[in-house]
Amino acid sequence: MLVVDSTVWIDYFNGAENPQTDYLHAIVDKTPILNGDLILAEVLQGFRDDADFEKARRVLGRYIQVEMVNPELALQSARNYRMLRRNGVTVRKTVDGLIATYCIENKHDLLHNDNDFDGYEKHLGLQVVHP
Repeated sequence: MLVVDSTVWIDYFNGAENPQTDYLHAIVDKTPILNGDLILAEVLQGFRDDADFEKARRVLGRYIQVEMVNPELALQSARNYRMLRRNGVTVRKTVDGLIATYCIENKHDLLHNDNDFDGYEKHLGLQVVHP
């Protein structure tokens, strides 16, 4: 399954063109996509206009909705963060660590446009789609 990070969805809804949004355009109706609660919150909180918020909510609601965080995953995310720090990698956002850990633990691929995930890919085996 594919998890699409908020960085890609935000670009997608803003009409930005980059390899990640081009890839998403190409597969959006052909590939099962998981939409996590954390990603849903990150994407939707950025909309100022109610109509745009509702349109994006409906679009994101078409995909498989999952809860990404539970106590066990939170603990593993903290362990992953600490291991990356020992390897000289600083992750700036806790949410990114939770998303990366969710993908690692559940063996899902991640489509993103955020270098916070690079350490998870390099050191922890996060499977990343590189369009």
